[in-house]
Amino acid sequence: MTASEPLLLTLDGEPQRMAQALEAAWSQGRVVALAGPGEQGRLAEALRQDGVAAALGRALEPGLAAVLLGSGGTAGARRWCLQPLTHLQASAAASARWLAGLGLEPAACMHLNPLPLHHVSGLLPLLRARHSGAQLRWLAPDLLREPAALAQALPLPPGRPAVLSLVPTQLARLLEEPAAVAWLRGCAVIWVGGATLPPALAARARAEALPLAPCYGATETAAMVCALPPQEFLAGEPGCGPPLDDVELRLDADGGAVAVRSARLALGWLEPGGLKPLPLTADGWWRSGDAGRFGAAGLELLGRLDGAINSGGETVFPEQLEARLQAEAAAEGLPLAAVLLLGVEDPLWGQRLVALVRAEAEADSAALLTALPRLVAGWPPAERPRTWWPCPELAVNAAGKWQRGQWREWLGGAKSGPPEIFS
Repeated sequence: MTASEPLLLTLDGEPQRMAQALEAAWSQGRVVALAGPGEQGRLAEALRQDGVAAALGRALEPGLAAVLLGSGGTAGARRWCLQPLTHLQASAAASARWLAGLGLEPAACMHLNPLPLHHVSGLLPLLRARHSGAQLRWLAPDLLREPAALAQALPLPPGRPAVLSLVPTQLARLLEEPAAVAWLRGCAVIWVGGATLPPALAARARAEALPLAPCYGATETAAMVCALPPQEFLAGEPGCGPPLDDVELRLDADGGAVAVRSARLALGWLEPGGLKPLPLTADGWWRSGDAGRFGAAGLELLGRLDGAINSGGETVFPEQLEARLQAEAAAEGLPLAAVLLLGVEDPLWGQRLVALVRAEAEADSAALLTALPRLVAGWPPAERPRTWWPCPELAVNAAGKWQRGQWREWLGGAKSGPPEIFS
């Protein structure tokens, strides 16, 4: 392999060692393809396609280091996004200025990272620490699965502000353990992104006085493009806050898609035989797949446009309804561990929602599936799931996102099995 060819790193070892290998390759001006567990074969095959190395060479200035990162987890279509190292560094610098705007000295912070390097939200803590000269500590995933041990394993240093990056699933797990909650309360900032923060989870975090900073970004934007300051979150403001100082946000008239303009947008996605440039408007805007609106405190996300359905003439965002159902089920004491709403074709309505449901225990499943249709009986017809399917294996992926394509395939197979419950 020559220095001009992409280097494939499989990130299944110690994060410190993998970070060292990554930074060594960057120092040589290499393009590094980051593969998570189980992804090496697909990514290696994509890199072997004729014309890929030449396309990467044309897209990048000579000697410019870059990464290829997986993107597209919520839509179910995995693709590889090219981000120059300079774009990641610009994102890290913008994050440092955001911290400084809160009165924190970036160099004095300690960045705590429990997220994997092959996700942009797990890669950026490394860049943020390097940019500011701050400390970086990796959190083993086992610690988040056993939150009672977290505070003992990693006591927060006095006088050094701790900045933590989490996805909502991790936050929910930590909130179940009082010792972990006390540890979280000692952080200066807890960035929560990667998926929409459910209202019920936000309310629990506020009740515990946790300094959450809900944020929004994508692989294509080199991670975070907006964040809500913790003091505004604790005051009850919703959403993901205003844009960072190197980003512009707007809503497209067609569907209300969040559009981003910034100098750190990705160069494109790997495709057979080359690189597909990021689709930009003539004046440089990239249209995301997320719908949103602007409130008093900044951007508020409504859900994925590719997950939205039109039911009886109404646009319905399943993610909002999932959060609402989780909250109402918790208020009723129902053992609902997970729920996913999917749209299916309907000759009368155009599309109708179906629900995949996982109970906290298998023995609870039948009673739960009887209770949930009654719980939503007063919802608008377009928002009420028509059918309910027990799904014991239902879970988000490692990044805390729903692989909706995967669960559509599961639903297709389930329809040949036992009869579903109708609302």
